[in-house]
Amino acid sequence: MNTTLPNKNSKITNNSMYLKLAVPLIISGVSTPILGAVDTAVVGRMTDPSYIGGVAIGTVIFNTMYWLLGFLRVSTSGFTAQAEGANNEKEIVLSLLRPMIISILCGLLFILFQKPILNISLTLMGGSDAVLSSAETYFSIRIWGAPFILLSYTIIGWLIGLGKVGLSLTTQIAMNLLNIVLDILFVLVFNMGVAGIAYATVLSEISVILTAIIFVFFHHRARIKAISFHLLLNRRSLVHMFQVNRDLFLRTICLLIMTFTFTSISASMGESILAANAIMLQIQYIMAYFFGGFANASSILVGRAIGKKHIDTYKLALTYSAKWGLFSAFLMSLTIFLFGNHILGFFTTIEEVQAIASQLLIWMIIFPFTGFWGLQLEGIFSGATEATAIRNSILLALLVFFITMAIFIPSYSYHGVWLAFVLFSLSRSFFLSLSIKKLTNTFPQKTSTLVN
Repeated sequence: MNTTLPNKNSKITNNSMYLKLAVPLIISGVSTPILGAVDTAVVGRMTDPSYIGGVAIGTVIFNTMYWLLGFLRVSTSGFTAQAEGANNEKEIVLSLLRPMIISILCGLLFILFQKPILNISLTLMGGSDAVLSSAETYFSIRIWGAPFILLSYTIIGWLIGLGKVGLSLTTQIAMNLLNIVLDILFVLVFNMGVAGIAYATVLSEISVILTAIIFVFFHHRARIKAISFHLLLNRRSLVHMFQVNRDLFLRTICLLIMTFTFTSISASMGESILAANAIMLQIQYIMAYFFGGFANASSILVGRAIGKKHIDTYKLALTYSAKWGLFSAFLMSLTIFLFGNHILGFFTTIEEVQAIASQLLIWMIIFPFTGFWGLQLEGIFSGATEATAIRNSILLALLVFFITMAIFIPSYSYHGVWLAFVLFSLSRSFFLSLSIKKLTNTFPQKTSTLVN
């Protein structure tokens, strides 16, 4: 696939050109939660809700670990797009090599400390013995893919920053398709249960990411050879990178506290409610990653705009993010309204879990309108590598989340949990939007004409 961002000296001036960039990124992003949905659906065919709960808890543990380093993809994309916009060949390569080192080291640390990570996580999250046993099985196998999944964040972020969305799409799709095929083979054919889900994930991560690394280094070997150790450890560049990554790291911690609390409270309400909430979260992830495709497209444009100091491109990114994000929100809400119960049938055949999940569909109708703008703005600010506003907006949204839970969960049970989640998303959108003017003012001001 050869889909790429238009030449760095050209401009995206209409909707079709923006969508040509965004659609492959949407497909790439949505493939990730679809994989989680397939995992849930395959385990859901095993009749025991403890298997769904075990995979849900195991997934949350890995999300906690990997999302802590999610800044590797986000910041790599932003720094790379800026280097590409400025036509700085050496910095383009350095924007890949620096986070790759971090990815490998952190992945090895996760493997080294896997036992305490697992024990602390299971103690904090709770759940029945059957659920915890399934979660332990899933974790002990999947942990060995840690260095590879973190490297995938860096490589995919780098390819996105370069505007090579076709290559990033190919990498993501290949890994997830292989995972899905192995899921079906190991669980439904070989009856390997939860262990089969974990083995499928590890094997797909290792095989595809090794292939991607070989491909990237082979095709960019001339650029890489031109990099000296001194350039790699340039103090000013490293300080800027760590400042941005620090704020994105804190943003991620807030998201993980919210998700961890959400899942932990769900687990305390019983296996069926935990399973139903896990299904709802999978649907929400698909929506969020769909919005993320537009956010990534805008991040590329903003990074290029920073590198070239073009306010026109920045304003176009902001306009198209709002326009297509709102359109997508309408589309997603309508889909859930019309086909929500049919979608639930894909995830599980357990009637009790289906009944609870059906009651929660209203929150999936509301979520797109409360969450899309915050997700789009995170793409804008990430492309500008201005992460302080992202960090601050999430901190405030997390405060709203805890206040809402304390007030409404005692009376509304699992509906109170989802009310807190939706208000968190709305607060995230609102608080980040307050920083748009400040970001705009960082560009040299001139008259701009937008073509819509």
